[in-house]
Parts: sequence; structure tokens; C-alpha cells
Amino acid sequence: PAAPLGFTDVNLNSRNTYEVSRRRSAPEHLPHGGTAPAEPAPPPQEPAERARHRVGIAGAGSSFADFFTRNFFTKRTKELKPAVQSAPGWKLFGKVPPRENLPKDSKIIQQEYEARTGRMYKPPPLSARRKNIEFEPLSTTALILEDRPANLPAKSVEEALRHRQEYDEMVAEAKKREIKEAHKRKKIMRERFKQEENIASAMVIWVNEILPNWEGMRATRRVRELWWQGLPPSVRGKVWSLAVGNELNITPELYEIFLSRAKERWKSFSETSSENEIEDAGASVADREASLELIKLDISRTFPSLYIFQKGGPYHDLLHSVLGAYTCYRPDVGYVQGMSFIAAVLILNLEEADAFIAFANLLNKPCQLAFFRVDHSMMLKYFAAFEVFFEENLPKLFLHFKSYSLTPDIYLIDWIFTLYSKSLPLDLACRVWDVFCRDGEEFLFRTGLGILRLYEDILLQMDFIHIAQFLTKLPEDITSEKLFNCIAAIQMQNSNKKWAQVFASLMKDNKEGEKNHSPAPKS
Repeated sequence: PAAPLGFTDVNLNSRNTYEVSRRRSAPEHLPHGGTAPAEPAPPPQEPAERARHRVGIAGAGSSFADFFTRNFFTKRTKELKPAVQSAPGWKLFGKVPPRENLPKDSKIIQQEYEARTGRMYKPPPLSARRKNIEFEPLSTTALILEDRPANLPAKSVEEALRHRQEYDEMVAEAKKREIKEAHKRKKIMRERFKQEENIASAMVIWVNEILPNWEGMRATRRVRELWWQGLPPSVRGKVWSLAVGNELNITPELYEIFLSRAKERWKSFSETSSENEIEDAGASVADREASLELIKLDISRTFPSLYIFQKGGPYHDLLHSVLGAYTCYRPDVGYVQGMSFIAAVLILNLEEADAFIAFANLLNKPCQLAFFRVDHSMMLKYFAAFEVFFEENLPKLFLHFKSYSLTPDIYLIDWIFTLYSKSLPLDLACRVWDVFCRDGEEFLFRTGLGILRLYEDILLQMDFIHIAQFLTKLPEDITSEKLFNCIAAIQMQNSNKKWAQVFASLMKDNKEGEKNHSPAPKS
């Protein structure tokens, strides 16, 4: 009857629209759902409405249980139905065959290409391979050898040959790069082993010969040469302490006294309710700079890449104690930014009390005292002496700086305040400290000239802004060998006058100038 057929037809269309549409396009490949046998495909001339009518008649015999089972439990049906591997794929403009070729890696592509060209691929024996210079092309390198897909024009013979040549050039270049990097790694390892051997042998000499006879051997030529090469880390702190000395006669007990005073001061600062009360208390500038907050702020910025001086790090409290005790020991100097770097380097090489003793005596040297007290007249003398040797050693760069009115204070202040520990890598800064402890303040300015000599060619191409930025943040790849070669090339002698003589003459000229400009006494 027409009514049941129409009802069945509507239900089939509503639940199996996708299946019926597939049957219209490819009925010969898809069997009818359920257990009923597949209907033969209607002839091409049969109308679409009549074909749909035939499908409706075939589905009328199915029960409602089968109907709901097929509708609501499609996952179970799909699990039971085996996957048809030969079903064609589908595209917008027609059928395409299923993709059977799996992705190939470069080795398979290379082997197939060499097999087609008559050159069979034979992997080299393991004995013929070099252990550290073994090379394998990148995964996409050999794709240039692959033929184009079938829907694109094939490669010509000339293009195939050119691609082969390009591939060979890429492989050869990659091999050269790999060999160069391997040689570079070997060279670095050889230098490191050689350095470790030199340090070990030098340590024996320092421990067994030099340190037991310090006063008699410290000025000998042999010891000075060993000193220039860098102190072994195991004896560095001891040598620094001996070289800096203890003119202030500070004892560990004195350090504990000033540390307890610092803790009391921090406690009183923390109990103060507001910053206004601190200012109203009549505290001096040095006392305000000795506050807990300023020291804490500077400690957090001390060697941030090491993560050992920041809050929670193993040396945070230790650095805080040394700096706090110094502000109580020298309230006339107080705490100045840059001190944290000097104290941190000492803490890394000495025990707490010894680090404080060396720190206090080091900052008591004339150059450091002038800078940390911000004695402008003394700082200008040091800058003037520096420029004398700057012009003597690097005249072209000196004139370039003069043309931009770039004065030494722009870059020297940061170097001197931190003794290069902020500007240079830590291991290189420690080696600068080694010779600084041997030669004194002169070596600080000689190191500055060595840095300028090392980057002279680069600095000559820069303007004022770029020079200031470059010298404020030096390149991280600077090596001790290159820097010390440049420092050794700097001659600290001007018109047969050494650094101390030049600086003394500047001080003398300054005193005479002050006398000439002083007002005449009243009669």
C-alpha cells in the first residue's frame, strides 16, 4: 500500500540519509544494513525517485527492533562491521584511490633513488666510521631527490641533475659544519684538560712552597708569573687575604659585635611604623642607606643568574650579614650600591669572618674609598690619569671618544665600583681580582684599557649611545685568554712615568692650583 511505503520511506530517509546518499553514488560497494542481502544497483537510466522507492520496499521487511537497534546502537554496529580496506576515498570533485603509500624517511628515499639510478646503497662498515665525526643528513634533506606527485609535471633530466647537485652540496656543507664543530669541541676539551693540569700543578707549588714562605717569595719573579696565570681556586681566598692584608686589625670577635649591632638596627627599622618616622628621626644619609630594605633590594640583584644570593638561597643571609656589619663598622661610608658584588665574590672564596675582614680592608684602599665616598675631586684625578694612558695606548679610539665627548666616568664608575665582578663573567672577574691583589689599583685601570683594546675595532664604528650601551653590558663570550693578551699589551708608562708617578703629579698640580685660586689673607 502507498501509505506504509511512504511511512517507511520517510523513516529510512531521516535515519539513514548519509547511507542512502552513499548508495546513490556507489551502491555496488556498500551492502544493505542488517542481514538483508544487498540490492543490485539500478541501471543508469532508472530515475532517482524509482530507485528510492526500491530502497523503501527493501527496508519495509525489517522489524522495529532492527530499526531501533541500527539507529541507537551505531557504535556496536560499527565495531561488528569489519573495516573495508578497499573502499575508495572521497573528494569534492570525485573519487580518488585510497592512499596506500606510508611516509618514508630520508634513508628509504635515498636508497630508492640510488637503486633507480643503478647505484646500490651500501652502508659503510662500523670500523670505517669516525667515532666523533659521524654524520647523517637531516630528515628533509633528501626530499629534493624525490619525484613529483603524479598530478604535477615530471622533472626534466636537467632539473633532476641540478637537484642531485644541490643535494650533494647540502650534504657536503653539513659534513663540513659537523667536522668543524667536532674539532672545536675537541679543542675546548683539550684546553680545559690542560688548564686543569696547570691548576693542579700550580696548587701544589702554592701550598707547599709559596704560602709557607709568603713574605719572602711574594715579590719574586716566579711567583708573579704564577700569579698572572691565575690563582688555583683552592688557594685563591687565602692569597687574597694575605695580599689585601689587615691594616685595620679587625678580628672575628669584632665582626660579631658589629653584626649584633646591625641586627638590632634592622629590628628597630622593622618596628618603625612608616618611612616618614625614619626621616623624622634625624638619621644621616649613611644610616638611611644602611636600612634593611636598601640592602635587601641590592642583594636580590647580585649575581641573579646564580640564584644563591637571592632570598631563600644558601648565601643570602651571609651576604646580608656582612653588608649590615660593615654599615655599622663604617657609618661614614655606609652602604653604597655595588658593595654587594664585592662582598659576594669574597664570600664565595672565604669564610664569613674572613670575608668581612678582607671586605673592610679592601674598601679602605685609597681608590675604593674615594669612589664609595663619592669624593668627586679624587675621582676626577683617577679619570685624568686613566685618560693619559688611554691616549698613550689607544690614540685613535681616544680621539673617537673625544669627538663624541664620551668621558671615562660613563663606563669606568660601574667597573671600579664592582671591581669588574658585574661586567665580566665571574671566573674572568676572579682572575682580574687575582692580579689586582698583586698590583693594586693600577691594574683596575689597566684592565679597563685592555677591554677597550679588545673591542677597539667595534667601538670605532659606534656612536655615543651605542658605545655607552656596549661598555655598560659587555659581551658574554669574552674569554680570559683574549682579554689578558690585550691587558698585557697595555703599557702603563707615559714619558718614562708610571701610573703612581702620573697620579702623584696630577695631585700635585691640583694642590698648586688650589693655592693659586685661594683668596688672599686679609691685612
